[in-house]
Amino acid sequence: MLPYALNHMTVARLSYAQLLDMAADLGLVGIEVRNDLPQALFDGLSPEAGGDLARSKGLRLLAVAEVKRFNDWSADKAAEALALMKIAQAAGAEAVSLIPRNDGLGMGNGERQANLRVALRDLKPMLEDHGLVGMVEPLGFPICALRYKTEAVEAIEALGATGRFRLVHDTFHHTLAGGGDYYPAHTGIIHISGVIDPALSVEEMGDQHRILVDDKDRLGNVAQIRALRAAGFMGPISMESFAPEVHAYRNPEAELARSFDFISSQATELTV
Repeated sequence: MLPYALNHMTVARLSYAQLLDMAADLGLVGIEVRNDLPQALFDGLSPEAGGDLARSKGLRLLAVAEVKRFNDWSADKAAEALALMKIAQAAGAEAVSLIPRNDGLGMGNGERQANLRVALRDLKPMLEDHGLVGMVEPLGFPICALRYKTEAVEAIEALGATGRFRLVHDTFHHTLAGGGDYYPAHTGIIHISGVIDPALSVEEMGDQHRILVDDKDRLGNVAQIRALRAAGFMGPISMESFAPEVHAYRNPEAELARSFDFISSQATELTV
């Protein structure tokens, strides 16, 4: 089986303990937890207890999400990032997620690159102090101030921070951004989800359309996974679905198993 993982957003109605049980039952390599769900992070457990519980089930705590609008850097944003890093470190997580501003501001050519470098420059020593990786996720929406992976890679390399920062290759956002280079050596995780509605243009696709991946997928998830794996990326592939109908599944474990089995069946040569 490919090294699948699960983002808590996909099963947002489940408790942290239920998330762990499902991930373990499915044979996944790990999970990603989030601070933007209605329930408390780790269901109110201490970070240490939350991390221990995951590891007791053989699961990696891949990332704690998220620092929002990280490239809108300020003293308050630094404090927010530091607080999340302390939680992630205490839990034994591998990374924190860094989400760029997505409000149509800070978009000017030159302006957005400079803002990105300032944020990454200040985040780098903070991540080093806590033994964490910063997972940078370009968003494909036209209003995002970090839409293209190329700009993230250029900033990371300019700061000599390769490895301290890694990219989230999100198949949805890759499609919305018009594709482009893959950067497997800079990639830390793949986020997968499917869009199947044939009536939607790419420009109309939103998070609410992101379901599990099946044979009607329009995003080319299998092709993107194939390309990254063929280029040497062997890291986790995490399901991140936002659609309300996914959250409402009566048996999400069975639906996830079906989706993972479909992906593996289309990429059998990549499972060895």
